[in-house]
Amino acid sequence: MSDLDATTPRVFLVRHGETEWTKNGRYTGITDLELTTAGVNQVTATGTQLVGPGKLIDLAKVARVWVSPRKRAQQTCQLIFSGTDDIADKVTLTEDIAEWDHGDYEGLVVGEIRARRKEKGLDGEREWNIWRDGCEGGESADQVVQRLDRLVAQIREIQAPYMNGEKPVDVVVVAHGLILRCYVKRWLEYPLHDPIPMMLSPGAIGILSYKNHDIREPGFAIGMALPCPT
Repeated sequence: MSDLDATTPRVFLVRHGETEWTKNGRYTGITDLELTTAGVNQVTATGTQLVGPGKLIDLAKVARVWVSPRKRAQQTCQLIFSGTDDIADKVTLTEDIAEWDHGDYEGLVVGEIRARRKEKGLDGEREWNIWRDGCEGGESADQVVQRLDRLVAQIREIQAPYMNGEKPVDVVVVAHGLILRCYVKRWLEYPLHDPIPMMLSPGAIGILSYKNHDIREPGFAIGMALPCPT
């Protein structure tokens, strides 16, 4: 980060590694899959390169870690921090950052969902869009917004007093591809249905922060320089 932003609190978004269903794009909500071997390797490599003293995520600067209760997210958290000191006292498992409950669409791909809905006479004028239409038998967009906004508020309450680096209060959120993209929109105070094309690969890390050291100016980093070796 630039010198101007170097002390501003950050939120690191960590997507879990590959599962059998991420390989073929199946909607995975409450199904409790574990990481594949490739997923374990993805997350381990990310942790080795980016997590540790003097690295992008330095546990000494992390105040809290929020993790989805699903196995794939917990496994990712354990692996990504495996080379650091024990973090148990900083970790909170919460359904607020669990993946979107896909209800009747669990395990399906987008094409299958749209075909089923058309068979029911739905979506005559426009195709199904989860950001707007939610999931039958699962969560609506409004329900997802409610729980994400709770977490956003918790994090901002922790970070607000230290916007100029008076105390390190970085935060890590370990969760899932869709819900983390939802989280970015709520962090920026956008409706979920706003069309912001975003991608977050399995095992990847995204970064949120604030402009001008101002809690009222949430933003996202489109790029960041890695810390210089000391």
